[in-house]
Amino acid sequence: MSPEPYFPVEPWCVREPSVELDRLGHTESIFALANGHLGLRGNLDEGEPYALPGTYLNSFYELRPLPYAEAGYGYPESGQTIVNVTNGKVMRLLVDDEPFDPRYGELCAHERVLDLRSGTLSRSVDWVSPAGQRVRIRTVRLVSFTQRSIAAIRYEVEPIDEPARLILQSELVANEDQPSIGDDPRVAAVLASPLQAEEHHHSVHSALLVHVTRRSGLRIAAGMDHVIESTERIAVTTESHPDWARTTITCEMRPGQVLRVVKFLGYGWSSQRSRPALRDQVHAALAAARFTGWDGLVAAQREYLDRFWDNADVHIDGDPELQQAARFALFHVLQSGARAERRPIAAKGLTGTGYDGHTFWDSEMFALPVLTYTLPAAAGEVLRWRHATVDLARERAQVLGLRGAAFPWRTIRGHECSGYWPASTAAFHVSVGVADATLRYYHATGDEAFMREAGVELLVETARLWRSLGHHDRHGRFHLDGVTGPDEYSALGDDNVYTNLMAARNLAAAASLAPRYPEVMARLGVDDEEAATWRDAAATMYVPFDDDLGVHPQHESFTRYQEFDFAAIDPEDYPLLLHVPYFQLYRTQVVKQADLVLAMHWRGDGFTAEQKARNFAYYEARTVRDSSLSAATQAVVAAEVGHLDLAHDYLAEAALVDLRDVHRNTRDGIHIGAAAGTWLALVAGFGGLRDHDGRLAFAPRLPSRIDRIEFSIRWRGLRLRVTVSPDEATYTLRDGGTDVQLELTHHGEAIVVRVGQPVSRPIPPLPPAGPTPHQPPGRAPLRRA
Repeated sequence: MSPEPYFPVEPWCVREPSVELDRLGHTESIFALANGHLGLRGNLDEGEPYALPGTYLNSFYELRPLPYAEAGYGYPESGQTIVNVTNGKVMRLLVDDEPFDPRYGELCAHERVLDLRSGTLSRSVDWVSPAGQRVRIRTVRLVSFTQRSIAAIRYEVEPIDEPARLILQSELVANEDQPSIGDDPRVAAVLASPLQAEEHHHSVHSALLVHVTRRSGLRIAAGMDHVIESTERIAVTTESHPDWARTTITCEMRPGQVLRVVKFLGYGWSSQRSRPALRDQVHAALAAARFTGWDGLVAAQREYLDRFWDNADVHIDGDPELQQAARFALFHVLQSGARAERRPIAAKGLTGTGYDGHTFWDSEMFALPVLTYTLPAAAGEVLRWRHATVDLARERAQVLGLRGAAFPWRTIRGHECSGYWPASTAAFHVSVGVADATLRYYHATGDEAFMREAGVELLVETARLWRSLGHHDRHGRFHLDGVTGPDEYSALGDDNVYTNLMAARNLAAAASLAPRYPEVMARLGVDDEEAATWRDAAATMYVPFDDDLGVHPQHESFTRYQEFDFAAIDPEDYPLLLHVPYFQLYRTQVVKQADLVLAMHWRGDGFTAEQKARNFAYYEARTVRDSSLSAATQAVVAAEVGHLDLAHDYLAEAALVDLRDVHRNTRDGIHIGAAAGTWLALVAGFGGLRDHDGRLAFAPRLPSRIDRIEFSIRWRGLRLRVTVSPDEATYTLRDGGTDVQLELTHHGEAIVVRVGQPVSRPIPPLPPAGPTPHQPPGRAPLRRA
């Protein structure tokens, strides 16, 4: 990680004081705007130069080939890739026939600001054209949280020294040229021009394009409309063609006069609705946006975010850069799922094409816990999307010779899209993530309608998966053999501890909760005998332990494997997967990302304090953090076992993964899992939040370099505010009447918090820390100074 920040440290914004063209890929992701339904990369308004142009709609994808050198039964036959849809961001400016381009003329000033409270991206430019004409350009862009199909841009240009003829070309562009994707020409051919034109229309100030994907058959309509303000005469023309439309605004302005244009963008897509229906939907969305107006959209955006930050902000005293990074991370988690509405949260959200736009297990195990405690309705919508794919998960289980639902390793629509089965098909822990997120959401919200309509079925079908995947040995112990856990440098292990403990919770919860919903049990064909087999499997689940070392192997026999030769690895050879054969990784003790340590976070009730300390030290020496998901989990458990300053270091690595481009791949999109992990590291790490079996518990402690943190969580319709200082924690209930109370524990002490009656408790002395952890050579996190 770079020791110096690229962006100035400010509490509520991310500011780029000048444009650096060689960092465009990075900043396009940083400055991306989205609402969970629609996402715009932070491309420059004029469209060029760019690293990766991007406009995305959640779950809008094209099918592509999945080529195999040697195919096998059950291999997925096609993949799904997110599509760069019709781009409406482009607004090209010509000043006396000279196109504005930061590569030409003199760029006197250029600043962009992502405002985390207003949800806008602002840009200020002072430019002198090659012919010597100077203009000032100011733009503001937003993707609306309150009108989910709408984005809007306000564009202002002003001559500075002399009168100027201004021409502004506002465009819709489909099938933009994209950088090369991979080396397979069959894939490149499919994705080169994925949209086939169906309709195009225009009027004086507006235009609309309708396209359909060539293979997946998804239809999209994109439209634009404009409001133009000028004190001088203007000429406006609009034209449309199958793949592009353009509104041209021409005028002559004197110094001090401003041409101001507001551009409204509307999007709609469907796999079923007709062209007229989508066309009318987009026209209606644009009409509503125009009625609201620019000022109304901005005000509604700020009101939405004021409510969100009141519920979700984590205030940090003592580390200003971490404060900025934590808010930036939480903002992007919000953007990934706020208005997803029965769609998934992808690993990169709607900020780039990394991982083909797929969702993975980190949606349920990183993003959804954050949303469950800050914006629970959004978490419920993502889980309802998972439920909508349960039939596909059942089909996948049947192909694999199993019962229940086997949710895919990576997907957009719900089909398995990974062709590498040791790290995908065998990674059944995706399904325990779905079950665990279901339980957490139910415990935090008490949403009975969700349980009846979706939750119970998710728990039942995942329990059925474990019961059919596992078996009892001759001693009566239940095993899950040949599975891959979260650590992708191990594969096909027996009794992965994380998977087994999480599956045991899943089985026990299904057995205890399903009988409360007899109508659902009847519909799913669950009887008392089947529920009893789940209960028995949970109670007898085998968890391996190495008595000689006093630690848990992350799967059976892992601690017997040969030690990995870290001394032979050059620092430039990370990530190892690009330089070391998987054969060598799979048979040695090297860990890509937290696995056993992740189990100690989410199933901490399955370990003693001594086991946690010894396990943490053992796996620290073998974990290389080649995944951006790892640092946050290591921070959570480091804090619990007493290594608070190390936890601070790991927290910073997770929080700054994109702002400092730690993995040098932020150009592909924001790491949403790491962003969510930042909140988890703060709230579950230094706040000590745990929710085992629906019981709210805190064990807060701060590192030496943080003076105070303050955060809120939502629980059963209430808002609990937690303030942590080095010596004391205060719990304040913010909603409900004077008779409302909330039971929780503080460092094991049961307390009751009532509205208007904050409860403060001292933080007990830190017990002796366990073994001092050491990381592999060159893999220690950067120390926070």
